[in-house]
Amino acid sequence: MNILFLGDIMGRSGREVVFRELPHLKRNLEIDTVIINGENAAGGFGITPKICEEFYELGVNVITTGNHVWDKKEIIPYINKDKNLLRPENFPSSVPGQGNTIIKNSLGKKILVINVMGRLFMDPLNDPVESIENIISKYNLGLEVDAIIVDIHGEATSEKMSIGHIFDGRVSLIIGTHTHVPTSDTQILPGGTGYQSDAGMCGDYDSVIGGEKNGWQERFKSKMPVGRIGASEGEGTLCGLFLETDVKTGLAKNIEPVIIGPRLINRIPKK
Repeated sequence: MNILFLGDIMGRSGREVVFRELPHLKRNLEIDTVIINGENAAGGFGITPKICEEFYELGVNVITTGNHVWDKKEIIPYINKDKNLLRPENFPSSVPGQGNTIIKNSLGKKILVINVMGRLFMDPLNDPVESIENIISKYNLGLEVDAIIVDIHGEATSEKMSIGHIFDGRVSLIIGTHTHVPTSDTQILPGGTGYQSDAGMCGDYDSVIGGEKNGWQERFKSKMPVGRIGASEGEGTLCGLFLETDVKTGLAKNIEPVIIGPRLINRIPKK
């Protein structure tokens, strides 16, 4: 199977580059499943039902999120109705929505997607390791499900790497999100799990992590409150990851970064 994961979609520029490039990527890489992190899609803060529906119409299968999931209040009643829009699994059980889902892709294969949030330098949620374990203990990779994708929305590379090694050989991919900076540690771990500490963002890289750079500069220079910093609206760059899994085991066969746009060195896998 060929799976495409796209990092945090940041504002209008992020949405525009995804809408422009995703159809070509799906066709050229023969993509069966598309997963995106959409928590910054609405102006850099949260996501709306309308944006979710636009992504699904484009061919996105699952939308993951993170600490900004509740920024747009209209998503709270909507998330219980949309089983493919995930919030972190390790939120308290009383929180609306769900943190995992199983979909059937275009090949009829079952894909389990899990969304958790890290705790180091983040909100003190439940243990992400325990949350992942509680789910995958019910589903054997290559038997009950054909692939397992885990989005760890977290700040610390060490935490994401540790979780990657803990579940090596039991899931298809551990992919980090949240920092908006793509890391260059794309690899297949010894047990066969694909890994990258952060997928980066889809958005304007002539910015500060996708935000308007003048506001960020003023914040660090003056040490005074500057209010909420909006998403930068220059031309977007798409960042993500291409994963090919073994049809029998569900483990990674090939993993490559995907970067398309004006600011970063482009990386486009070839089939």
